[in-house]
Amino acid sequence: MPHSVSPEGNSPSNAPEETMADAPAPNGDSQPADDDITMAETDALPAAAKEEEKKEVKLEDLFADVDSDDEFPSSRPGEDKFTSSPQAPASPIDGAVSLKASDPELMRLFYQRFFPWRYLFQWLNHSPTPTNDFGHREFAFTLQNDAYLRYQSFPTSDLLRKDVLRLLPSRFEIGPVYTTNPRDRKTLRNSSAFKPLSKELCFDIDLTDYDDVRTCCDKANICHRCWQFITMAIKVVDVALREDFGFRHIMWVYSGRRGAHAWVCDKKARAMDDQKRRAVAGYLEVLRGGSQSGKKVNLWRPLHPHISRSLEILAPHFQSDVLESQDPWSSSTAAEQLLSLLPDKTLNDSLRAKWEASPGRNSAAKWADIDVVAKSGASKNLDARALRDAKQDVVLEYTYPRLDIEVSKKLNHLLKSPFVVHPGTGRVCVPIDTRRLEEFDPLDVPTVQGLAEEIDAWKEGDGNGGEEKRGLQDWEKTSLRPYTEYFRSFVLALMKDERDPKVKREREESEAMEF
Repeated sequence: MPHSVSPEGNSPSNAPEETMADAPAPNGDSQPADDDITMAETDALPAAAKEEEKKEVKLEDLFADVDSDDEFPSSRPGEDKFTSSPQAPASPIDGAVSLKASDPELMRLFYQRFFPWRYLFQWLNHSPTPTNDFGHREFAFTLQNDAYLRYQSFPTSDLLRKDVLRLLPSRFEIGPVYTTNPRDRKTLRNSSAFKPLSKELCFDIDLTDYDDVRTCCDKANICHRCWQFITMAIKVVDVALREDFGFRHIMWVYSGRRGAHAWVCDKKARAMDDQKRRAVAGYLEVLRGGSQSGKKVNLWRPLHPHISRSLEILAPHFQSDVLESQDPWSSSTAAEQLLSLLPDKTLNDSLRAKWEASPGRNSAAKWADIDVVAKSGASKNLDARALRDAKQDVVLEYTYPRLDIEVSKKLNHLLKSPFVVHPGTGRVCVPIDTRRLEEFDPLDVPTVQGLAEEIDAWKEGDGNGGEEKRGLQDWEKTSLRPYTEYFRSFVLALMKDERDPKVKREREESEAMEF
């Protein structure tokens, strides 16, 4: 951690100055009639090889029905029995709201009719034509009996879809791209030849890591008040990844219950080895120690620019979402925790006496008392700079992102796929539009039970005229629509970037990132 008192290395050099966030099309903007991202949309690079010049590959051709059968129909528009037409049959499930999220019939309905298989393929494949980025990618399934199947791989999304419908896992995870097909790993003469090549750089934030500072909930429980800790974390991490490392394609995904995951999808991020991943994770790590370890923030002064910027972002949240909303030091016992983080014993004694004389003082008042008592001269030997530094450390300890660093350090770490259903809550793990971060409500995201009810309630004529004419996908008839459209636009921006020759050349030249 380059910001701590005992750093192991220098801070990474700042990435290129020019950074640009993804700019997905706003929800509600018109979308092409075809459900796929077309070659034209990605501003396809003119083919260098003669074979590519002779034949233009269209995305709809990638999902031909060659792998389909009666039990698991193709996901191709117009021929899919389970999706995309106003005449699609209503959900066969009665009383879906009363069913558990892990109910096999509910899961089958969701994966047949709502899951965005094509966009998942395009996201992980980085190209309209099938590549090893998808074919050599590891998937892992958690089955209903808690069996865990690793090293699954599929050449197309249609085959992945078939296997998911056959096994109906409670969730599935995404791993790295390997040197060879993960299913063939045991057939290799040299086992060391099977190794991970690339994967998105991922980050995991979980509200259980905030249990010592949130007062409204604990464990797996969340509410709107404590979700603000996730909002703060996303703001700090996202701006650091974009401005300090130059990453552009960052997708945040709700975990389905109490956290959020970041997928950094830039090519240079995917190609990073474990050492570089550890360096980025260490750069973002400020808090050290568990809930019983005492002071968790120990920083060099002057502060690193990343920390100074983070304090500017977090200060308003500290006032409103910590002091006022959480009121963490309302009791005398809790107030002792605050005093333990201040540097002057005489000042602490004066504050303690003041608070004991006014037992009803809230946390915002007690925080203001620190400066009032300090300026009154209660402690003649008070170091004003040390007090300022201590107060900054308190703000960081209560608001700075608490990352599960192990998720970010390893190239071969697996992470839950976007759009799977959380088996405990029934909520879909939807992407979070960071342009509307403050509006995101984790308690209002679509649930698998709710989607079944919505598709039953949808009637022909609910869409506009143009949509009616082309035939709506089933997800377009539900509250899942804005999240799927956002995902689609994110994938479009990523694929366009991957196919830009200038960007490709720049990325290859800057492959060796300095840390």
